[in-house]
Amino acid sequence: MRELPHWKMSSNSGSYRMKNYKNPSWWTKENDSAWDRTKAAFKRDWDQTKHDFGGKEPDTNQNVNDTVKQAAGKEPIPPRREPNYEDVEPALRFGYGARAYYRNQYPKWNSDVENQLKQDWTSANPDVDWNRDRDAIHRAWDYDESSLSE
Repeated sequence: MRELPHWKMSSNSGSYRMKNYKNPSWWTKENDSAWDRTKAAFKRDWDQTKHDFGGKEPDTNQNVNDTVKQAAGKEPIPPRREPNYEDVEPALRFGYGARAYYRNQYPKWNSDVENQLKQDWTSANPDVDWNRDRDAIHRAWDYDESSLSE
């Protein structure tokens, strides 16, 4: 039986201590798998809630429909504190296409190509934030399809 740690306030000292919870006898690996998927969806939903109430968490564009689909295993769960794929897809698309277009002029990512891409991206998309999208653009620029066939 797997024990699950949980912090609990001690009534005697008023301090927190680790309390271990045990799974019931009917708990299986399928329960663990389903819970891990659901827990990840709930964590993203919680991050979004904190953002919506003014917290420093980034906007993950997570809504209740996303949470339900992710918990049910019908939609992949992005890592916490990262936006959903649909939110970064335009930046990934741009970075991937830019690599094909500029590869001879800029064989590797550097400040020159970054400045060029920033200009291209913000000129084509004046309402977007380069700093928010830069990492996704860089990731797609560095993507190497040939590594898939090795």
